[in-house]
Amino acid sequence: MTEKSQHPRAKGGIDRVARARARRRALQALYAWQMSGCTAREAVAQFAHEQAREQADLAYFEDIVFGVIREQASLDKALRPFLDREVDEVDPIERAALRQATYELVHRLDVPYAVVINEAIEIVKKFGTEHGHTFVNGVLDQAAASLRAVEVQAAISRHRD
Repeated sequence: MTEKSQHPRAKGGIDRVARARARRRALQALYAWQMSGCTAREAVAQFAHEQAREQADLAYFEDIVFGVIREQASLDKALRPFLDREVDEVDPIERAALRQATYELVHRLDVPYAVVINEAIEIVKKFGTEHGHTFVNGVLDQAAASLRAVEVQAAISRHRD
């Protein structure tokens, strides 16, 4: 049994494992971009070969990396109200994860907000500081409540019923 066959596809035929791999590689590419100042194309090229080898969702990976780099200023502006410091003062891994998740919250409405938050938390647990995932969770809970208010309220209502 292959790894793909062990993990069912979500609605719409989306391979959740391939998406998770794409998000992990995107975080690494965004981290490299933040730290080195390389171009978006260089960041993508540096990690694209890993995508093919691991059967990750290359299109999703590229959408995230190119999108975050292109939209950095607006993503940082969207994050500011939920941070206790300036965006540039946030740990680089946490900053990359927050930008990536905010990009998904704003531009990837096909992905449920809870999935975006959970994936960001898991990535930060793997790559970030010891308690970084707690910080990211708190920021993204607030950001989702603002950026996807209708979806969040519907989920809260479902849980109450």
